[in-house]
Amino acid sequence: MKRTPLSDSQRLDWLRLIRTENVGPITFYQLLARFGSARQALEALPSLAQKGGRGRPLVPPSPAAIEKEIALIKKSGGTLLCACEPDYPERLAAIEDAPPTLTVFGNPAILHKKQLAIVGARNASLNGRKMAERLATDLAAQGYVITSGLARGIDTTAHSHALATGTIAAVAGGVDVVYPEENRILYERIIAQGCVVSEQPMGCEPRANLFPKRNRIIAGLSLGVIVVEAARQSGSLITARMALEQGREVFAVPGSPLDPRSAGTNDLLRQGATLTESAADVVESLNKPLRLFAESEPAAFTPTLPCYDDQQMDHAREKILENLSPSPVSVDELVRQCQVSLPLVLSVLLELELAGRLDRQPGHQVALIG
Repeated sequence: MKRTPLSDSQRLDWLRLIRTENVGPITFYQLLARFGSARQALEALPSLAQKGGRGRPLVPPSPAAIEKEIALIKKSGGTLLCACEPDYPERLAAIEDAPPTLTVFGNPAILHKKQLAIVGARNASLNGRKMAERLATDLAAQGYVITSGLARGIDTTAHSHALATGTIAAVAGGVDVVYPEENRILYERIIAQGCVVSEQPMGCEPRANLFPKRNRIIAGLSLGVIVVEAARQSGSLITARMALEQGREVFAVPGSPLDPRSAGTNDLLRQGATLTESAADVVESLNKPLRLFAESEPAAFTPTLPCYDDQQMDHAREKILENLSPSPVSVDELVRQCQVSLPLVLSVLLELELAGRLDRQPGHQVALIG
């Protein structure tokens, strides 16, 4: 589809919609697909949430509240990008759950350059930090922008040694919230020589559930993700898994089996990640003719979904609720078990999510809340 800038009123509607309680990226795009515009979707929200079983009304943020947020972004020197606009990074726009809006501090143009993510342990070893330094320096020298998450350890090292050619930090909280505080000087240098991005409202403090959301942005912006050190329960492995789901390359630096910080990276190697000992290993893999990821068109935002009558929706809702539980199940499995069409299943799931009764999980899995 042709990517076009939004008007001020359309941008306001987009931000109102994504800032509404229970509206995540997938639900946002489904609402656009069903109603054709954010304005019409906003008007339909209360009725949809009620049909999904919500007790109290679902009320989007007021236009005045969103105007205040947009004004604050501008006053702070930031940029607001919407996923259908030309300035939004195409690689990120191509993933299914791309953030509908991104707030950027720094130079948004760097988001369009070829990127590689370097992530790893917060309590990184000296050798791990040296490896991250070497990879960041050598890959930056070959024209790659280094993207990471501004965390302690490997992330900090990667950003620090890619500043000269520009680096991108995706953060879990608001774009104006520095976490950890010890990285404030680095944060300011990244804004001056690259950019910081977030999908959260300004002022939002980072919480545990926001870090996986940040990790998908790191993976989505990048051609590939390089994991330097990671324990088996590391958040860096979440980034690697999301990269695989998005069709990106995954690289892993091998480590000693005696060091728990290498257990996760060694597992990645067993699962087929590219063994990485130098920047040359990364570049060689990216240059192979057969790659998992190819540039693709950003997701279309305006196709029309079928409308169903109350009887069809009631029947599908009953079948779906019978098959949902707090244990995750794939959407494909719901379609098979309920013997209803995928669009009808998606319509019911949308209502349940707006009602606050559905939890969407990675890998097209859903679970009932409560």
